[in-house]
Amino acid sequence: MNKLNILYEDNHIIVVEKEPNILSQSDITKDMDLLTMVKAYIKEKYNKPGNVYLGLVHRLDRPVGGLMVFAKTSKAAKRLSEQIKNKEFSKYYLAIIDNNIKEDNGVFKDKLKKLDNGNTIVSNDGKESILEYNVLDRKDNKTLVRINLLTGRHHQIRVQFSSRGYPLVGDQRYNKQDKKQICLYAYKICFNHPTTKKRLEFSKLPDKKGSWTLFTMSKNV
Repeated sequence: MNKLNILYEDNHIIVVEKEPNILSQSDITKDMDLLTMVKAYIKEKYNKPGNVYLGLVHRLDRPVGGLMVFAKTSKAAKRLSEQIKNKEFSKYYLAIIDNNIKEDNGVFKDKLKKLDNGNTIVSNDGKESILEYNVLDRKDNKTLVRINLLTGRHHQIRVQFSSRGYPLVGDQRYNKQDKKQICLYAYKICFNHPTTKKRLEFSKLPDKKGSWTLFTMSKNV
């Protein structure tokens, strides 16, 4: 089993890095998933008998790496889910985009619809999808952007950029000529602790691999 990178843990929550290409939760492939890995860690560390409760309150696409928080109690899961619903849970991403985005910052608003084949498209009968972005750097016809995801639709970041002619580097679904690892990373999450109510912030930059080596990134992003 892969060694977990745990950023924070207490009796109520655990914040863990999801490595790229690991599932957030089990699917029909039955490949290893982060939810199962964290459950196994808790079971072993605390010598817990029987099934371990662990609440999944948000997800990352399989190829995408980054930070996730899991709830260790049902009460914590309910309160974190309410924060997501009430837009009190903030999620920030770093992405490398093919082509130079002209505007240094902007807001994308679209209606997105998930199709039966697993793809997501821009459609008038879709759900409202909003993100904000800031350009951090441009190099070799590629753009490093910081994204504040305001709604959490299926493949939202990937589709909103690709539909405007700015596909993500390495996105094998929406940038099919590019067969590298997708350059999308959930580098920061902010939320209120489910019991103490204290505002928490956790961040980690993506590992310097592949196209991420093109840019120098600061922890201040």
